[in-house]
Amino acid sequence: MANIKSQIKRNRQNEGLRMRNKSVNSDLKTSIKKVETAAAAGEPTDELYKAAQKKIDVAASKGVMHKKTAARKKSRLAKKVSA
Repeated sequence: MANIKSQIKRNRQNEGLRMRNKSVNSDLKTSIKKVETAAAAGEPTDELYKAAQKKIDVAASKGVMHKKTAARKKSRLAKKVSA
């Protein structure tokens, strides 16, 4: 347990950021999974794909994931949708 005031504050900040990142990642994984299951079932994926793409962009802009990781995820998702 930290005794220093600044470290106690830093721990609070880190926990808040960790929870935000966890929430964004969880939401992102869910939306990607929805697109993949719809594509595998042969259902229309236009709206789901746009929503997933937007969530990937949001995660990249918030710093939850690197921008190149986001680009790779979008590319792979597009490939699955078009197949």
